[in-house]
Amino acid sequence: MRIGIVCPYSWDVPGGVQFHIRDLAEYFVRQGHEVSVLAPADDDTPLPPYVVSAGRAVPVPYNGSVARLNFGFLSAARVRRWLHDGAFDVIHIHEPASPSLGLLACWSASGPIVATFHTSNPRSRAMIAAYSILQAALEKISARIAVSEYARRTLVEHLGGDAVVIPNGVDVDFFAKAEPKPEWQGGTIGFIGRIDEPRKGLPVLMRALPRILAARPETRLLVAGRGDEEEAVASLPAELRSRVEFLGMVSDEEKARLLRSVDLYVAPNTGGESFGIILVEALSAGAPVLASDLDAFAQVLDQGAAGELFANEDADALAVAAVRLLGDPARREELRERGSAHVRRFDWSTVGADIMSVYETVTAGAAAVAADDRATGLRARLGLARD
Repeated sequence: MRIGIVCPYSWDVPGGVQFHIRDLAEYFVRQGHEVSVLAPADDDTPLPPYVVSAGRAVPVPYNGSVARLNFGFLSAARVRRWLHDGAFDVIHIHEPASPSLGLLACWSASGPIVATFHTSNPRSRAMIAAYSILQAALEKISARIAVSEYARRTLVEHLGGDAVVIPNGVDVDFFAKAEPKPEWQGGTIGFIGRIDEPRKGLPVLMRALPRILAARPETRLLVAGRGDEEEAVASLPAELRSRVEFLGMVSDEEKARLLRSVDLYVAPNTGGESFGIILVEALSAGAPVLASDLDAFAQVLDQGAAGELFANEDADALAVAAVRLLGDPARREELRERGSAHVRRFDWSTVGADIMSVYETVTAGAAAVAADDRATGLRARLGLARD
């Protein structure tokens, strides 16, 4: 099958949607399909062979974060050329409601279109205001996928229609087989995310850290991600700052090794999450997980059975739970076992097959309509009445 995938966000700025699209594309390539991904990217960004650049993106505030999007007449021309050259059997657009390549592709594409909705934002005034603009494009979509029940709810409430829920995928074995790194082991808490994006929750974890260190002074916090490191620890007493180690941006391999090494992975995100791929990656690596009780996180963690939850933005609750788990190896081992079993449902062998089933359904439907149209045209030319 010839598959065209549209990525709304800049390829050179890592994020959950980009990682999902990358892994989905590579899964289908391994299955023998022809895949092309259209994505915004700076001119000097090294791209995989299956990615086509739609040009540089610009930063735009979106869903509580800053997204790098690509829109305009030049982008529209590139979208049309990519569609023409690709002659795809199916187009898979991610975040078609965002002001980026997905919306442009919706306007320009013909044939079967599948859309995946990642955003969970039940109070999106911007989405409500843009409904009349989006409606014509969204009506062309043949099938809709939401990555979680909360993303589906956002779609239903703001844009109408419905979607099948298919979660983000992960290569479970990649994380499960990673080698722990000795220097990252021994009383360590892990955090991965953009340091300077408040909704990722690092400030909440920093507020909890003095209480954690008072109870367990040997603990270290390992932080991976981009951002202002000095500002991140500014709220900590000076004598505690050495207990925080910043690793900067890490590769996929280093991320897997980090998650395999830590005693506890903490996800203190405060909102705007429709899924939580980092939780799935942590579970895959066998890391005990402690996360804020966002609806999407609770769903990923099987309502607390596969990982523990604390009250969102409550630094004291985070500290109490972290101290208890760090002092209870048996409970951490129990979480590892439950998480490792639970996470298999998110493996690409399952998720990719579910998405391919959607592709096959819409392409079969399009083929049936085309065949019916041809038969109707033939009957008309022959002057035959339809049965």
